[in-house]
Amino acid sequence: MYQNLMKYGFSDRFKQESAEYPGLFPARVTEQHRDLYVLVSENGNLNASVSGKLIYNADGNLDFPAVGDWVMINRTDSSSGNAVIHRILRRKSVFTRKAAGTGMNVQVIAANIDTVFLCMSLNADFNPRRLERYLTVALDSLAKPIIVLTKSDLCEDLREKLDEIAAISASAGVVTCSSENGDGVHEIARLIELGDTAAFLGSSGVGKSTLINRLLGEERLTAKSIRENDGKGRHTTTHRQLFLLPNGGIVIDTPGMRELALNSGDVARAFEDIEELAARCKFKDCSHTGEPGCMVRTAIAGGSLSPQRFESYKKLRREADYTSMNSRQRDAEKLNRMFGSKKELQQFRKTVKAKGSRWNDKHH
Repeated sequence: MYQNLMKYGFSDRFKQESAEYPGLFPARVTEQHRDLYVLVSENGNLNASVSGKLIYNADGNLDFPAVGDWVMINRTDSSSGNAVIHRILRRKSVFTRKAAGTGMNVQVIAANIDTVFLCMSLNADFNPRRLERYLTVALDSLAKPIIVLTKSDLCEDLREKLDEIAAISASAGVVTCSSENGDGVHEIARLIELGDTAAFLGSSGVGKSTLINRLLGEERLTAKSIRENDGKGRHTTTHRQLFLLPNGGIVIDTPGMRELALNSGDVARAFEDIEELAARCKFKDCSHTGEPGCMVRTAIAGGSLSPQRFESYKKLRREADYTSMNSRQRDAEKLNRMFGSKKELQQFRKTVKAKGSRWNDKHH
């Protein structure tokens, strides 16, 4: 039973939970479009939409299916129309980001992933600060992060770049590869075990599509030719997709992300080196701005910690703290940034009140 689904990672964990919903059938989301999902069931692929009850009970994007989710549906074939998704089984991991815009909406990038490959090319796209951001989110997703440095055939200072990555990689593994000559591709394939799901994330043009095609053994994904001015290719995929690999692993391809705004993140694990230094500071509440006995400033002065990494740490820490606040806390934080202190805010309110009084006197 469930032989087809087991190829797509249907483990005992999901099998036991699915048994709680008699009359419904398990399936996995392989593609996500605006109002339509493509699923794989025990009897093959079919299209589906979410039930009205699921929509009614949803508090936000996190409560809707995403690529990689295991769901419960009302039919396992398309002979009588699209299936209806009634339940989402509990996720064992989820990679999210803050959705575009000024609100606090969340976008689910991929769910139920075992390994997340964070792809960055070794040419024009190389950006350690961006990688720190990806690592912060990946470490919070409960998936195992692995850094994939693509286009090694175009890199002339590989050792120098590897040293930079070693300083920020935290507990993540690092693999270099070239989809053009095949270097490192077999090593990545070995890291995706039978029944495991891996997601590939990174900016546009870093070579995710070409790498996944190498793993698939065929040209399933397309990318436009590399531009000579910046060494990037344009990924033409506009939605997330899940594929079954020849070796039994599963991969999720995602469109390139221009930015990765934090919805949540494990800053402490991504910056373990700075956290350890901060724990050794003379004062527990050290702000690392000039206090005596500050081990962070000592490390920066001694050259063992780069100022750029410390600035990145502070920025991501503020962002992570901000997203965890409730609406009242966020409003207070905005006011604090605008006015600097409670005293200055009180003075501003007095000024506004005084101006209002003068305006009333003048017009009455």
